[in-house]
Amino acid sequence: MEKITSFTIDHLRLLPGLYVSRKDQVGDHTVTTFDLRLTQPNAEPVMNTAEVHTIEHLAATYLRNEPVWKDKVLYFGPMGCRTGFYLLLAGSFTSREILPLVRDCFCFIRDYRGDVPGASARDCGNYLDMNLGMANYWGAKYVSVLEAISPERLIYPE
Repeated sequence: MEKITSFTIDHLRLLPGLYVSRKDQVGDHTVTTFDLRLTQPNAEPVMNTAEVHTIEHLAATYLRNEPVWKDKVLYFGPMGCRTGFYLLLAGSFTSREILPLVRDCFCFIRDYRGDVPGASARDCGNYLDMNLGMANYWGAKYVSVLEAISPERLIYPE
């Protein structure tokens, strides 16, 4: 079998950042997949499932309610390695173009207090596995990356 694209990225050189992972044609439409990398792979501790789950709930809620982008949001979810998240948008976009959206989303996560949306037995299959405090921490950490982002953190390393 051929190696899939995400396994061809040099994870030893990958830093926290906001990357275009791929662009796919679906009929006449482009779908852009973004790699929202919160930790440096194989060099920093990964996120625990509780905070990943909480970030997923908060980000999905924010993105699907954001007035300008909500109709373009196809998916937001975690990477299996727990070093970041994937965001799929309908359309062809660059990392720089969506930087304000992602920054605002993670500011929302950083500052969120109260009940996590969808964190109930009726709404979620594992609602007890949540950690808002750590989601706030990771939100703040990623916002600090995004606010001082350099060009090499917007394009995958060669």
